[in-house]
Amino acid sequence: MTTTPADSVPDTEHRGLMRLLPAAARPYALLARFDRPIGWWLLFWPGAWAIALAGRALDRWDMILWFLLGSIAMRGAGCVYNDIVDRDLDRQIARTRSRPLASGAVSLKSAWIWLLALCLIGLVVLLQLRPVAAGVALASLALVAAYPFMKRITWWPQAWLGLVFSWAALVAWAQSSDGDWLPGLLLYAGSIFWVIGYDTIYALQDVEDDALVGVRSSARRLGTQVKPGVALFYALALALWGAALWQMRAEWLALLALLPMALHLGWQVLTLRPEEGAGALERFRSNRFAGLLMFAACFVVGQTV
Repeated sequence: MTTTPADSVPDTEHRGLMRLLPAAARPYALLARFDRPIGWWLLFWPGAWAIALAGRALDRWDMILWFLLGSIAMRGAGCVYNDIVDRDLDRQIARTRSRPLASGAVSLKSAWIWLLALCLIGLVVLLQLRPVAAGVALASLALVAAYPFMKRITWWPQAWLGLVFSWAALVAWAQSSDGDWLPGLLLYAGSIFWVIGYDTIYALQDVEDDALVGVRSSARRLGTQVKPGVALFYALALALWGAALWQMRAEWLALLALLPMALHLGWQVLTLRPEEGAGALERFRSNRFAGLLMFAACFVVGQTV
């Protein structure tokens, strides 16, 4: 079976599912990265953690589903916007030149219309939130809009992505908790370092191409120190998450809930081979499971408060 360029992106998934779509719809699904669910899982997990840590995972399971839908839609919208901004740059990088906008499979006008449609789905989710949570969600728009430009002006676009991809923790905490904001803020801060860590791993795939076109990244900045750098980011994430759990339940046994997550992140670091792009992608994708482990930790602590 012939593979089209749009289907042959190295980190795509569910190629068979993409081929079930009508030919006219497939480029739009690829533009929103529906073939790569890892992105919306990573956007979703911090929000789910906050709901669980607040002790609302059982009685507000419906809100978890709303956050999931919002993550799928808004991650898709973010990808479309990113590709609109980066369409000329994407044509210069091997891994991204087959993206629908860069390759010409989708016109710029059609991309803007698709972006609006995805944002309308996000608006439906927004209307399910309390006013304070909706306000927190809207406050993220400036961060989202600025993100595609960060790789041009800073060596640490992964840190900006951490601010964006962790924001659901703040929204969900505002939605689910009427008490102290400190646990939610600590959860958010830990998620930022988690994102920096896993996106540094992801950026290893593009180090050579990024150097050729002048794109900056934490992977390039760290150079030969990528492995200890990722270890540091993950350690900071675990420390902040531990502080968040401690705020909810000040017992050492509560911190044991983080042990599976700590072991998994340790495995990522210990087995990481910065020179192997395929291995980096596997470890990046494993953070979908890491998010589940963290959700379990938040659930256990939140249900026993």
